[in-house]
Amino acid sequence: MRLPPRWFRRLVIAPTVVLLGFLVLSTLPLWLLVALALVSMVPRRMRVPRVLWMFIFYLLWDAAALVSLFVLWVASGFGWRIRTPAFQRGHYALTGYFLRVLFRQARWVLRLRIRGVGDGTDTDFFGDPMAPGRPLVVACRHAGPGDSFILIHTLINRAHRETRIVLKDTLQWDPAIDVLLNRLPSRFIAPPPFTRGGGPRPQGVREQVGQLAAGLGGNDAFVIFPEGGNFTPDRRRKRIARLHEGGSPGLARRASGMRNMMAPQPGGLFAALDAAPDADVVFVGHTGLDRMVTVADVWRELPMDKEIVMHGWHVPAERVPQGRAERERWLYDWFETIDAWVDENRPE
Repeated sequence: MRLPPRWFRRLVIAPTVVLLGFLVLSTLPLWLLVALALVSMVPRRMRVPRVLWMFIFYLLWDAAALVSLFVLWVASGFGWRIRTPAFQRGHYALTGYFLRVLFRQARWVLRLRIRGVGDGTDTDFFGDPMAPGRPLVVACRHAGPGDSFILIHTLINRAHRETRIVLKDTLQWDPAIDVLLNRLPSRFIAPPPFTRGGGPRPQGVREQVGQLAAGLGGNDAFVIFPEGGNFTPDRRRKRIARLHEGGSPGLARRASGMRNMMAPQPGGLFAALDAAPDADVVFVGHTGLDRMVTVADVWRELPMDKEIVMHGWHVPAERVPQGRAERERWLYDWFETIDAWVDENRPE
């Protein structure tokens, strides 16, 4: 579905969400009674009440975030100082707070747990900041519902990093994400249809990514998902076919050997590395949600009752190759490492 223009999202969609939030809040006892009534109608795992409560909570969460963002906008002189360092820090603090609240609910309602492990060469990726004082380019596996939320929550609230992130433009349908991330350093990318099969991204996208990564500070983390979308078996097959069609049979063979990862689209990551040559790289793999590809999969797994394990591998800037061919081999080496780690650590 085509994304509506910004004025419509700001003047129609965002106020509508806030209004709905107030209406739900004013009738919350009624919704709780409905949820309790549904408990007796749904066997054992109470899927319907859980989904209903998470829907209500997320609506209230979105509305509260929008109200808070409006207060910050007014306090900044109706947007005049919204890009100043003080208000940028305020927006990161607000992001961290709302993500903590969201994950407390996820742990309670969906029974989710998040555990992070490092590679043994630095401090724990999820505790003290890895490589303190060094900018980071974080390249993450993309699989399962909400993994981008989990990663940003981890980087802001546990690694204490200010994030810059590349996302799909369709995420701007969520008004809180739309308003917040259009105020913070981020890029919403609308990939042309042919790139979804694994072809090269147009020059304009690489330029946008490079501009976003330029000037990374020692407290910053640039986040990108080189696969370009959530893993599905169908996308994986199409990506491999695209590599064959593009005259890269060697890369296609390597991509065929990875069962849990799609062939990366390296243009954005390489543009970030060119724009931030002093940045260390952290590759992030995770497992726990990766088998939930469709809505039916998510419904079947409720309550999820899962431990999400995230692993960070740290590569110092001086060990990042410079040439295009060398970088491609290096990137595929790391994707194969992550693929093998997922196989070894996927929960039964």
